[in-house]
Amino acid sequence: MTQPASEERPTPERLTREQKRSRRKRVVRARTISVARTARHELSELKRRNAGIARQLPEARSECAEGPRPCPHVSCRHHLYLDVSPKTGAIKLNFPDMEVWELPDTCALDIADRGGVTLEDVGAIMNLTRERIRQLELQALNRLETLRDMRDLRELVE
Repeated sequence: MTQPASEERPTPERLTREQKRSRRKRVVRARTISVARTARHELSELKRRNAGIARQLPEARSECAEGPRPCPHVSCRHHLYLDVSPKTGAIKLNFPDMEVWELPDTCALDIADRGGVTLEDVGAIMNLTRERIRQLELQALNRLETLRDMRDLRELVE
């Protein structure tokens, strides 16, 4: 269910101070749903009931490259509509004001196949600021460098 057009883009008089300072292209921020309030027996029941769904997801890029778009597999880890925290199980809706079929791009792998993308474009796709995308890129590069160093140390020891 989408909001009326008047609520999607507030007029300059109705913008909050945070919205005025932000460089976000979208007005609506991501929303996180915590599962901490859900009882353990309910969570285990949900996992048991939904175990078959994981088997239906494509396991390789070749299985989903020619699939329908927008991608119907919202629970896939490459889908841009939502993210699930592995530590807490919290669900983050990246686009709470949109439905899955309204997203211009739904799969991160499709975007990667296109080639180089600017920080602005990635920020618009992921509903984040350009600066946050830059920070995430730096973190990822540092992790890759650390992994390379660890591999070199292992080879030295062996």
